[in-house]
Amino acid sequence: MSLPLAQGRLKGRQPVAVIDIGSNSVRLVVYEGVVRSPTVLFNEKILCGLGKGLARSGRLNDKSVDSALKALRRFRALSEQAGASSLHALATAAAREAENGPAFIAEAEAVLGEHIQVLTGKEEAYYSALGVISGFHNPDGIAGDLGGGSLELVDVRGYTIGDGITLPLGGLRLQDLSNGKPAEAAKIAREQLAKATLLEQGEGRIFYAVGGTWRNLAKLHMSAKHYPLHIMHAYEIDPHEAHNFLLRVARGDVDHMRGIEAVSKSRRQLLSYGSTVLLETVRRMKPSKIVFSALGVREGYLYSLLSKQEQRADPLLAAAEETAILRARSPRHAHELADWTEKAFAALGFDETSDEARYRKAACLLADISWRAHPDYRGSQALNLIAHGSFGGIDHPGRSYMALANYFRHEGVVDDAVAPEILALATPRLRERAKLLGALLRVVYLLSASMPGIIPHLQWRETENGGLELLVPRSHGDLVAERPEARLQHLAKLVGRELHLAVGD
Repeated sequence: MSLPLAQGRLKGRQPVAVIDIGSNSVRLVVYEGVVRSPTVLFNEKILCGLGKGLARSGRLNDKSVDSALKALRRFRALSEQAGASSLHALATAAAREAENGPAFIAEAEAVLGEHIQVLTGKEEAYYSALGVISGFHNPDGIAGDLGGGSLELVDVRGYTIGDGITLPLGGLRLQDLSNGKPAEAAKIAREQLAKATLLEQGEGRIFYAVGGTWRNLAKLHMSAKHYPLHIMHAYEIDPHEAHNFLLRVARGDVDHMRGIEAVSKSRRQLLSYGSTVLLETVRRMKPSKIVFSALGVREGYLYSLLSKQEQRADPLLAAAEETAILRARSPRHAHELADWTEKAFAALGFDETSDEARYRKAACLLADISWRAHPDYRGSQALNLIAHGSFGGIDHPGRSYMALANYFRHEGVVDDAVAPEILALATPRLRERAKLLGALLRVVYLLSASMPGIIPHLQWRETENGGLELLVPRSHGDLVAERPEARLQHLAKLVGRELHLAVGD
């Protein structure tokens, strides 16, 4: 039996594989393609511990090398199985510092059949910074990438990257140098971070925390406070609020912490060292907030392969448009919604910040992605797909806004009856705008049937009594009826203004 080609992937994409040979883990990620907002096709890591004991012996231990080479053989096979058109391999602190690092890299290159780029500390910091740029809209702060062997720090302002530094503060290295003693680890971290004068440039700005150990710290913090959205990327912690939490973890008191089951046992041993380094970093920098990034060196390297024009694209809008292409009835209609709702917000007297405008546009691109679901569940499916989707360039309140707007689009503006855990993430202002956007989408759905062509011709006109008429062109006058008028009245009640549907010239 001949089966049709899968329609759940974007046409013209050539998968690409990136292997990251780190001091603690070796990871393979196969991406759908080299694009602004890449989707992961396959992801696997193996904790080989190449950097374990390196601080004292100066060498990669034989057991770790064997484990890494076995992982690389599997990863090459997996890359081929996934149909990757190219494979890029990067190695970091352990491989570049070990006495037997060059011999290991030679063996690894023979296994992979590919050149392995052994990154310098500055290159590692640079790609980490690119990873933050790829995952956040207009970032402004210090990016810190904590690996098993080193900590890279670099200033990021928009698309501008400062000179990065590398410090010998990776989790495995700190464990070795401190002989597993928390107080000694804190002393070492304090001494090393005293050299990081660039942290002074970050006061009052954001600290972007990158790397597996810090991601697991975020996961533990989420679980401990029963945070409703278990998406680590763009998760924020107030530095003052985080102090006692980080101090407790730094002391090694984690086994009985609420939520510790969210962290794998193999990762728990390094949590205290990661927490120690983060505590000292925050103490030196005094950031406005700590923001965790799921994207780092691998994604930064992939981002570096894009053209300048592609790099400057908005990651959120790029991902939303791809989702519309894959799931909406008409991507063109989605773009028409984005343009029309901008004019509607202005006509109704609602202003937007630049980020709110981005969120609204993305929400419109995603407004029809659940149409194949049962009618009774389209709203909840849209909410779940958006709240839990793989989107960069957006914070958690922004996710809530987009998800709620599309829930309201399907279910009506039912106020606080929907998904209280998602509702709680949005500010009052974003909740108000989510209701407004959802109500607008409900009106135009009945005039467009989610297909393109009519929305650009819908115009707002002020009436003599200060109200507004939504004008439908005479050529489409048959669309004017009781149902869309009723929905327009729901919108009128929401905005506190007289609104009516009318046929225009």
